Amino acid sequence: MLEKMGEFFDARLDGYEEHQLTTIDSAREFYPFTAGCLPRALRARILDLGCGTGLELGYYFELVPTAEITGVDLAPGMLKALRDKFPDKSMTLIEGSYFDVPFEERAFDAAVSVESLHHFTMEEKIPLYGRVRRALKPGGYLILPDYFAASDEEERSRREELSRLKKEQGIKDDGFYHYDTPLTVEHERQALLRAGFTSVTVLKSWGPTFALKAETVPAGTEER
Repeated sequence: MLEKMGEFFDARLDGYEEHQLTTIDSAREFYPFTAGCLPRALRARILDLGCGTGLELGYYFELVPTAEITGVDLAPGMLKALRDKFPDKSMTLIEGSYFDVPFEERAFDAAVSVESLHHFTMEEKIPLYGRVRRALKPGGYLILPDYFAASDEEERSRREELSRLKKEQGIKDDGFYHYDTPLTVEHERQALLRAGFTSVTVLKSWGPTFALKAETVPAGTEER
């Protein structure tokens, strides 16, 4: 039975972190790896899309305790758990969809999204990635560790199955429902480049999870 995205995650809040760390291939490696890819500057400003309970943020705060995090998530229970876990950290937590929440432009040193964006189409992602790019300072970048389809056929069949399930359950609204519909790495790369990022690099992979880095123009070289 399909469930709306925020409701799905809040219903599984108890045990969520253990589930993520034990059922996703190499999660105990890629969460700290992700933290290590983020800026080390004091008071670095980070935009976290689909922040959940902040699994990578625990590792990041060990590296940069003064970092300033803006986290966006649909699940209020997840956001409360994140706030309760790090009560002394500088965090602005926003309940809502990152497709709708406005981002301050040229405000962040980096953005990150871990295992969140594999539910959406290329057409949905391109405008979002454009907004993320504009939210980054010159020289800023997006770190994207996520689950990807192994082939065009897998990508297509997952999307077709979601459509079938929605029809079967009589779902006619445009809300986001929890069902994995990952793009291939190449289609994700195309979405990021079409959104205006200047380069997209695969940093590392663990089974179907790849860590991508999407970069903006270096500071001092942007158009004036």
